[in-house]
Amino acid sequence: MVNTHRQRAAVLLVGSIIFYASWKVEYLLLLFASLTANYFVYKYLLKNKSLPVLVAAIVFDLGVLVFYKYLGLLIGTGLWFLGAVGVGVDTTVPTWAQWVLPLGISFFTFQMLSALIDVYRGDWKTDITYMKWCLYVSFFPQLIAGPIVRTHELVEQLNHLKPIQWLDFRIGMVIFIGGLCKKILLADNLAIIVDDLYAQPGQLDFWLAWLATTAFALQIYFDFSGYSEMAIGLARIFGIKLPRNFIYPYISRNFSEFWQRWHITLSQWLRDYLYFPMGGSRVSSIRTYQNLLVTMLLGGLWHGAGWNFMFWGFLHGMYLVGHRWLLIFYHWIGVRSEAKTGIILSWLGLPVTFVLVNFTWVFFRAPDFSSAWLIVMAMIGHADVVGDIANIRLYEQLYIALGLAVVYLEPWLVGVLQRVGIGWWWRVPFPIRGGVYATLVLTLVVMGGGTQKFIYFDF
Repeated sequence: MVNTHRQRAAVLLVGSIIFYASWKVEYLLLLFASLTANYFVYKYLLKNKSLPVLVAAIVFDLGVLVFYKYLGLLIGTGLWFLGAVGVGVDTTVPTWAQWVLPLGISFFTFQMLSALIDVYRGDWKTDITYMKWCLYVSFFPQLIAGPIVRTHELVEQLNHLKPIQWLDFRIGMVIFIGGLCKKILLADNLAIIVDDLYAQPGQLDFWLAWLATTAFALQIYFDFSGYSEMAIGLARIFGIKLPRNFIYPYISRNFSEFWQRWHITLSQWLRDYLYFPMGGSRVSSIRTYQNLLVTMLLGGLWHGAGWNFMFWGFLHGMYLVGHRWLLIFYHWIGVRSEAKTGIILSWLGLPVTFVLVNFTWVFFRAPDFSSAWLIVMAMIGHADVVGDIANIRLYEQLYIALGLAVVYLEPWLVGVLQRVGIGWWWRVPFPIRGGVYATLVLTLVVMGGGTQKFIYFDF
């Protein structure tokens, strides 16, 4: 029998270990070595606010991350440079530097670092057992792709675990099923369209380039927000409330708002542990712009071991700087946000922001810069089509339109569900509910786009 919160925590920890081991059991050694080393530092920092110890821990954690995630990129870049300056070397990255990335390493590394930094700052002062520390970092719903949670968001809940409550179970299942539908019905079907079109960048005209990139914008949103909602739903079943990671990012009217809605826990992490320590916006304008660019460059590199990801981050950094310039210009010409002109300009920012976000997604998705350049040129009306134009079926175009409709109807649908609640559903006669459940399962099986891994499993 599981009667105490410690026993419940032990069950969740065992389940989390099994969950991680089911992917690649040998990387459990890496996970627990990292957990153990950081726990000793955590305990030490609780008693001694030692900056050298904190710095050493940060260097160790980032060193492990760089070794496993970026070694191939560093070697490949070095070989390319040697070849560019005339040194006769084989620029192919050796196979020994192209190992499988440990699942979730970027996420659990950032989670441990936030705990150590919070303890050093004095923002978190609670001593926890080794078991609770391991569960805090490896809690299976959010271990692989977030949300990235802070100690104050999870540890206290782990210290007061209760038996599964019927209300938590119902709410958690609704959230989980919503995320599952996003993943299977939308993201996986859109992935087929995206993979096909992005595999032939030289055959895309203006229309097809925009269809391909819009499809990917929708795919990555439904894929990542779907995973986050599945994680939040699973955690809620166990009585644990995780923070939301996405709040309708494509209704953003500027890029500052976009990063308050997209991958929220990562953007907050970068803000609190990178942007603010560099001075944030409390310094001169030039320094502020530098801080934004550095933060977004590193945020882009966090997403993947490739210069295309850094360029993606650079574009977002430039957009954030551009938004600040735009606000200065509005202030200079006397446009007030509450005035009619300000409201109109704000609403015009919605389609402009979505269009500019799409340009950044090209570099996130394209396999290399040359392919990305071909697609971007096609998107601005300068397609250089080689051979026959790629083919896209009518129903695929309609599926992209359906995805857009879901994106812009989602805030309204969720708002209605929050106002009405879900209690009424359990008063519906069981045969009707059973029929709905059976229809949902059948739809997921028949309409699913095949087995597609979550995009952020690679990060």
